[in-house]
Amino acid sequence: MQFLCKEYQDGNPRVRSLVTETRIHLVPSLNPDGYELAREAGSELGNWALGHWTEEGYDLFENFPDLASALWAAEERKLVPHKFPNHHIPIPEHYLAEDATVSHSTGHGSGAVMGRWCLMPPCLPRQVAVETRAVMAWMDKNPFVLGANLQGGEKLVSYPFDTARSVSEMPAAAPHPPDDYEDDNPELQETPDHAIFRWLAISYASAHLTMTETFRGGCHTQDMTDAMGIVQGAKWHPRAGSMNDFSYLHTNCLELSIYLGCDKFPHESELQQEWENNKESLLTFMEQVHRGIKGLVTDQQGEPIANATIVVGGINHNIKTASGGDYWRILNPGEYRVSARAEGYNPSIKTCSVFYDIGATQCNFVLSRSNWKRIREIMAMNGNRPIRRIVPGRPMTPRERMRLRMRL
Repeated sequence: MQFLCKEYQDGNPRVRSLVTETRIHLVPSLNPDGYELAREAGSELGNWALGHWTEEGYDLFENFPDLASALWAAEERKLVPHKFPNHHIPIPEHYLAEDATVSHSTGHGSGAVMGRWCLMPPCLPRQVAVETRAVMAWMDKNPFVLGANLQGGEKLVSYPFDTARSVSEMPAAAPHPPDDYEDDNPELQETPDHAIFRWLAISYASAHLTMTETFRGGCHTQDMTDAMGIVQGAKWHPRAGSMNDFSYLHTNCLELSIYLGCDKFPHESELQQEWENNKESLLTFMEQVHRGIKGLVTDQQGEPIANATIVVGGINHNIKTASGGDYWRILNPGEYRVSARAEGYNPSIKTCSVFYDIGATQCNFVLSRSNWKRIREIMAMNGNRPIRRIVPGRPMTPRERMRLRMRL
């Protein structure tokens, strides 16, 4: 924060552009209780686990609703997308209750369906932390596009899904050879935005001064990143109910975990070097929010349409417009078939191109009113039965005359 303010005042064109064109939110600490515990012990006496949990014993990062298992359970029942959405999955009502106890699947049973958790055992009960509630409310209030949670104790970038999908839950697919970067792991379920997440992760790791120097191995175990400094969470540390999975499935935001270094609580004398290691990476990562497409969705009178759905062809994960009808969609370079849809309007489709240079392509949509709302009202008055066509010259029966008067 100090760097951004100082460089902005000093006229740094890169920082000025970033601050002027980006709405930046910074949270100094999601777990101040844990920080205080670690600070009191200091870097010499601390350990990897110290400060990881809150004073009440919560691991905040995996205290969120397990929406990934909910989605996969719905996919097994072929409910997606007609009865169960592939995006903006609602939070179960009971999760937000004051005395809520959440049960997450351990990954060996079935997942969840809307409003319920863990259809089959084993399940682990958890309380919902006050910090978790605050973060979820914050996410619902602000239309975030790109996010990162900064952690320590390791040196890599982790991206969703963090939840491992059991082999029995995986959809049938033709066998394929592993690619150049990841082993063929049957428990890895990639997000529809897998290529975009990898791009974002690489943008950080490649700009870091030491993150891709994995020839020494990982901080605590073998290198899980294939010498790239990035890894899918489920491959490295599978866990259900992570903040990254929740952010992806409940909001428009693509969120990743960035582990800044092996020392979870570095000594004060080491902070300057840690900052230098990560400075360029942080700037590069924030700039990626301007990669893809953006625009406005309005009606024919120019009024914004909130909660319109933006669908990108070939990516089975949609986003929604904000209250002002605006949207932002991070995409890799390429040409995309994009459509905008909203209740009561006819959809609009256009081709949008994304280029390698930073700067989102403007793709606006104007939607015309649809007659389907009135048609559904007429059908409902008719008991949702087919409406008999009136043939000119043929007298109507008393029942047909009565139905016509009711519709009018």
